[in-house]
Amino acid sequence: MLAPVLRRVLFQPPSQSFILPPAFLLPWRAQLSTVTNTISPTTSFPAFQPQKASSTAPSAATISSSPPPPSRPAKQRSQLSPSSKLKRAFPALDFQPPLSLTSLAAQPPHYIIAHLHARPYLLTAGDKLRLPFHLADAPIGTILRLNRASVLGSRDYSYRGTPWVDERFFVCRMRVLGVEGEPMRVEEKTKRRQRHVKTVKSKMRFTILRCIELRVLGSGKGEEEVNEELDSEQEEAV
Repeated sequence: MLAPVLRRVLFQPPSQSFILPPAFLLPWRAQLSTVTNTISPTTSFPAFQPQKASSTAPSAATISSSPPPPSRPAKQRSQLSPSSKLKRAFPALDFQPPLSLTSLAAQPPHYIIAHLHARPYLLTAGDKLRLPFHLADAPIGTILRLNRASVLGSRDYSYRGTPWVDERFFVCRMRVLGVEGEPMRVEEKTKRRQRHVKTVKSKMRFTILRCIELRVLGSGKGEEEVNEELDSEQEEAV
């Protein structure tokens, strides 16, 4: 029953109108429309023709004569000298002392917690210090300046470093008075199940120091500048 219909649809000559198959042979969506479409074999489509350039297009001479668009201003690089770069990388120390240090300098006597070989020592002017070791490179009469301190203080004020106080804010000098030695110690050492006894002798030596100078430079100036001012004042007094 269906074969003649399909044969008629497939082998129909192009001159005749194109007839769709019955609706029950079409998909479900196609069943909603029953309008027949006819295609004429003489239908011709216009040939594609490229559009010619319009006469209003600007010519090459016109384009070249137009001024170029303004370029963005380049960022001005600041030319830094090597010294300025060094100062920026390592900022100089501000010599303006804090108020507590200025008040501390005006209230003697002072004390200091100085550090020598990772050991803290609380000192004031005139103190005698016995080190728990021997300074072999410091003969008697040598004057040493301690440049590492964690605290400067007086009766009412104290100034703590982070972690150290700048050495240009204080002066602490120590003089080597001599070397002391403890009594000779003899110790016998032996091992298990052995009759041999080893005798060990030891005699520790300790360096004695005295604090001969302790000053707090509250003006924020270095030691050399302060000494020059003192020398000039003495010359004027004479």
